[in-house]
Amino acid sequence: MKKFDLNIEQILENWETYHAIREIISNALDEKLLTDTNEVQINKEKDVWIVRDFGRGIQYNHLTQNENEEKLSNDNVIGRFGIGLKDALATFERNKVKVEIISKYNRITISKSKKQDFEDLFTLHAIIEDSPKPNFIGTEFKLFGVNDLDIEKAKKLFLKFSGDNIIETTEQGQIVSKSSDKGSIYVNGVKVAEEENFLFSYNITKLSSSLKKSLNRERTNVGRTAYTNSVKKILLNAKSKGVAEILADDLTNINLGTAHDELLWIDVQEHSVKILNQLGKYLFVTSLEAMQYPDMIDQAKNNGNNIIIIPENLKYKINDSIDLSGNPINDLGQFVDDYNDSFEFNFIEPNELNSFEKNIYESTHKIIDLFGGLPNKVKSIKISSTMRKDFFSENETLGLWNGELKSIIISRKTLKSLKSYSGTLIHELIHAKTGYDDVTREFETSLTNSIGELCEKLISNEQTQGTTPYKSNGGGFNKSEPISNKKNKSWLKRLLS
Repeated sequence: MKKFDLNIEQILENWETYHAIREIISNALDEKLLTDTNEVQINKEKDVWIVRDFGRGIQYNHLTQNENEEKLSNDNVIGRFGIGLKDALATFERNKVKVEIISKYNRITISKSKKQDFEDLFTLHAIIEDSPKPNFIGTEFKLFGVNDLDIEKAKKLFLKFSGDNIIETTEQGQIVSKSSDKGSIYVNGVKVAEEENFLFSYNITKLSSSLKKSLNRERTNVGRTAYTNSVKKILLNAKSKGVAEILADDLTNINLGTAHDELLWIDVQEHSVKILNQLGKYLFVTSLEAMQYPDMIDQAKNNGNNIIIIPENLKYKINDSIDLSGNPINDLGQFVDDYNDSFEFNFIEPNELNSFEKNIYESTHKIIDLFGGLPNKVKSIKISSTMRKDFFSENETLGLWNGELKSIIISRKTLKSLKSYSGTLIHELIHAKTGYDDVTREFETSLTNSIGELCEKLISNEQTQGTTPYKSNGGGFNKSEPISNKKNKSWLKRLLS
């Protein structure tokens, strides 16, 4: 038998028994990871709790306080400096817990003895004896006098024994479901902090330098600033639909002031949108947009889209952005573009119109003449019995300029009156000529100027010879001979009426 002086009088008075048990479990888990051996066992035999690993076996030199090069070179282990075991043994002794450690090398127990050459000092000593089991595999810690509650409290400090489920694993760490109202922050599987208002728990496996510096001997109550960036990186590396849907569900709570803290990070909000956009059919709208455009929301739902309500600042963040696969984010503008691109017109040939409609339609070339000629980019004017809906005005579109078809498309409904048809045609001629969108200052100015020019022509009855009128040709209008305005006075009166 030999005595090994641990050089401890009193240490870590704030540690309780379960903190010491945590250190024993930590060492066992580290050994399992380093040796890739069987899972750690935590069992109770009669009144004795036993923590056992199946690694290489403890030796008395492991009781020295020394940096472990093997552990320092492995970022996934829990311990580092060899002091945790000594702290644990001192805590057990203070709380009157008897410890027996068995490996193939030694049997180790603990007692207080006089320090060599210093009769007035009593320090903690490890009693080193030959192993009673020379063929024993691993290390076995027997704990006498430990209650079941301390064991459970210690186990709850480990992700492995928490009962929480890992939702997703990333290069930076793991996103973990919560088993209570609080979120837990783990570092390599050991709990270091709790968060009152986190949506998930997290296991950080890639440690930043600031986090490494913040891990004290107790590995508890680590400040949020030490791990915030690590948690963000875990979330921004997430790619699963499950994580994104949970984040998206909480987006709605931002406007209510009840969202979890992760959703206060705009880059996390944006990333969750990008994941969902990649993995399913979603439409991302603000609460105001949802109220303003109910028809659009209904159309989106009918098309199989799930509606996700997002805050206003996120709307501008994702505008014109793409998801993880390079596809555009399906916000309100993108939905309308996709809807318009997929819409199919039902074009009507002139000979399919009734006599009243034909009479109005044949005035097309005269309206174009008054406008000042057909813009060069317009190749045809078509009539359709079906028109896309203008979701923003909640009305069916009466006319539009289609740049891809190089055509002005007019609803058949406008042929009920010359006033309706001519007004719609001139409106779309201005779009084609200027390229300006509705409800813009430039378009309104162009519209005003065109109205003024038309009225000037009609009131002064100016001759428009030399202009280039148009005649119908299979649904489009092509250049033909000039016409005389004198023959059209009655038509001009109808237009003015």
